Amino acid sequence: MTAPTESAGGASGAPHRPPLRSEELADALIRPGGLWRSVDVLAEVGSTNSELLDRARRGEPGGAVLAADHQTAGRGRLARGFATPARAALTASVLVRPETPPTRLGWLPLLMGVCAVRALRRCADVAAVLKWPNDVLVAGSEHKLAGILSEAAFPAPGASGGGTGVVIGIGLNVSQRRDELPVETATSLALCGAGTDRAELAVALLEEFADAYTAWAAAGGDAGRSGLAGEYGSSCGTLGRRVRVHLPGGGELLGEAAGIDDAGRLTVRDAAGAETAHSAGDIVHLRPE
Repeated sequence: MTAPTESAGGASGAPHRPPLRSEELADALIRPGGLWRSVDVLAEVGSTNSELLDRARRGEPGGAVLAADHQTAGRGRLARGFATPARAALTASVLVRPETPPTRLGWLPLLMGVCAVRALRRCADVAAVLKWPNDVLVAGSEHKLAGILSEAAFPAPGASGGGTGVVIGIGLNVSQRRDELPVETATSLALCGAGTDRAELAVALLEEFADAYTAWAAAGGDAGRSGLAGEYGSSCGTLGRRVRVHLPGGGELLGEAAGIDDAGRLTVRDAAGAETAHSAGDIVHLRPE
């Protein structure tokens, strides 16, 4: 399944959108010795990332999951905002406190992307690819299914325990109709003709994250040794493409996306053959010359 179709909602009216339930997700995910320690679902919140960052700064332990049925002020990269209809998307954030070198933390949003690809294949039968650094696209297109945002959580003055944590959030379009999406390049699982059970998707995504994160952490954050780098490379539709990089400070760079370095940065080879590494910036996939 590689192309979106206009099938959500239909003549029968609004799709069925049941709420997520904390108890059901916790029963499926929390295991002795496992990564997940708590699962909380809010009926409404501005941003799951912002809320979990606040909790992390106050000492919330790692292994926390926070999801929302209605996210009203979601945040993407470069301070972009977005909102989704109630119970139409899977909006969730996780808190981890890895004991790895800080230079390797850039792999965490990429890890979440790999797990999203796994989960979509596993329970929605959707072939997805990754656009560095934070987008999940329908394979064979530029239609975006999900965005990912990773942020460091530094302890607040006087907070006990915890140290520095990382919050990784994902917003996955599930049952939105075309008129409920913000831009033409966005799509949803429903528009792809796929299943739209948010609870099943949440469990699959968080199980995959726990497995991948545990392997990555056990390897000291070494993406190559843990197998993450290889899997990301095979799932990333940006690598090998001609790209335009809109740099954070202004300006742009044209070149070929050559690889991902040890810190999770995109390396771009320009026309002269010089390679530079980028940890941030908007990426535009260009058509072949």
